[in-house]
Amino acid sequence: MKLGLVSAILDGSTYEEMIDTVSEFGFQCVEVACWPQGKAERRYAGVSHIDVERVLDDDAYAAHVIDYARSKGVDISSLAFYPNTLDPDLEKRAANVAHLQTVIKASAKLGVGLVTTFIGRDQYKTVEDNLEIVKEVWPPIISLAEAENVRIGLENCPMLFGADQWPGGQNLMTTPNLWKRVFEILPSPNLGINYDPSHFVWQMVDYIKPIYEFADRIFHVHYKDIKLYEDKLNQVGIMAYPLDYMSPKIPGLGDVDWGKYVSALTDIGYEGYTCIEIEDKAFEGSPEKVLESIRLSKRYMEQFVI
Repeated sequence: MKLGLVSAILDGSTYEEMIDTVSEFGFQCVEVACWPQGKAERRYAGVSHIDVERVLDDDAYAAHVIDYARSKGVDISSLAFYPNTLDPDLEKRAANVAHLQTVIKASAKLGVGLVTTFIGRDQYKTVEDNLEIVKEVWPPIISLAEAENVRIGLENCPMLFGADQWPGGQNLMTTPNLWKRVFEILPSPNLGINYDPSHFVWQMVDYIKPIYEFADRIFHVHYKDIKLYEDKLNQVGIMAYPLDYMSPKIPGLGDVDWGKYVSALTDIGYEGYTCIEIEDKAFEGSPEKVLESIRLSKRYMEQFVI
C-alpha cells in the first residue's frame, strides 16, 4: 500500500505548490481534486489542482502535470471529482456528468487510469427510483470509462449532513446492500469502490466485513475518521441531521479502529493507493493548522502504512 493525501485540503495552493507539500511531507501519492474551474459548491469542493479541460487541449500542460509530480517522487493516485450526477436539477445533472466525462478522459491521457467520484442521488426520491435513474445516467459514463481504460471508484459517503441534503442525501452508493444493487445494474469491471470507513461509523454499519466481501471491487482507499457524540445522539436520535451527533476528524481522533481496518486490507492483499482525507474543523482557520493536521495524520497512519 502507498500512503498519500487528498489534495482538496490544500485549496489555496497551485498544482505545483500542492505537489511540493505532498512531497515534502514524504507522501508517496496524492488524489488530485479536479473540479470545474472556479465553481465551489460546498465545503472542500470546487478545488481544481488540475485543469482537466486544459489537459485535453494542451499537450504541453498535460506533460508538465505528469513530469512535475514524477520529479517530486509523487504518484497521482486518481483524479477526483465528487458531484451529484443524479441531481434533480437536470441542467446541473448534465453539467456534472459532462465534467465527469472530461475527468475520465484526462485520467486516461495523464496515464492515471482512475477517477474517484460519487454516483449521486436525487435526495427527494426513493432508493428504488434512484436506481432507475442510475440505469439511465450511468451506462454512457461506464462505456466511456471502458473505452478509455479508466476505472471509477465510487465513494460511500451518503452526502447527508444537514438540512440542505435532507431527507435522502446526495449519494446513493452508501451501504453494502446498495453496492450490490448498483453493481448488478452496472456490472462493469471498471466500476468499483473508493472505500472510506468513516461513513459507515455513523450509519452503524460494520466497516470491516465489507472489505472481505468486496475485495475485488476496492480500487482506492480513504483514511478519514468520524467521532460520534453519544450524549448528543441520545438527545436527537439517528433520524436527526447527522452533524447533530457526529463530526469528521483526522485519523486517530475518532472512532475508527485503524489497526483492524488496515489489517483487513492486508488480509485481502490490497496493494493500491490509500489517501488521508482531512475534513476536521478543529484544524481549520489558518494554513499552519492545516499543515499540522496533515503532519499529525501522517504520523498516526504511519503506524500501519509506511
